[in-house]
Amino acid sequence: MDSIHDLGGMDGFGPVRPEHDEPVFHEKWEGSVLGLQRSILYLGLWNIDVFRHAQERIRPNEYLSWSYYERWTHTLIATALERGLFSDEEFRSGIAGAVSSSAPLVPLTSRDTDKAFVRGNFEREGMGEPRFCVGDMVITKELRITGHTRLPRYARDKIGTIIAIRGRHVFPDAVVSHGKEDPQWLYTVEFEGSEIWGEAVDSTVSNLIDAFEPYLLRPEYD
Repeated sequence: MDSIHDLGGMDGFGPVRPEHDEPVFHEKWEGSVLGLQRSILYLGLWNIDVFRHAQERIRPNEYLSWSYYERWTHTLIATALERGLFSDEEFRSGIAGAVSSSAPLVPLTSRDTDKAFVRGNFEREGMGEPRFCVGDMVITKELRITGHTRLPRYARDKIGTIIAIRGRHVFPDAVVSHGKEDPQWLYTVEFEGSEIWGEAVDSTVSNLIDAFEPYLLRPEYD
């Protein structure tokens, strides 16, 4: 979906000012939020794509005013309520009700901690060959969707060149829209800087974007 989370190419936010010697966490509670998020993902009730889409649905004024881990906190609460991890009454009272037998919870022990922080493998085996080859020129689609997508606005309807084929991967758009993995071929596409940012950009600049096959067309024929 197109909302405030997709900031690439937008103006008016001022310069990026990196923080010197930035700590991992600015407040102690932020570490607790990270641990909670990873622990809940370990339960398998949702994945990173669902979590990202929940952040995308935050109201723009709130998205810009909250800190990084404040957004995570609100996203965790909203997603847990949507997925039935706890009820609205339980959340407001702070008192857990009876555990539903339809969604049994698996205790996370200290032995499982490392597993909770291991990045998942989203590559999938499957039949069929990739539609595009390295060196092919492609154009990204001009998407207008209300769901989740990994193709940023600034990279839509742009011409680039396939420089790598990354295999078949879980398709985030499908995971969010209908809960299916629907694996798709993933490519690294290189765009000239001027194609993305205009003629005023440094001529040595290029942009690399990992794009799923459904995002891409052949400029000459499609």
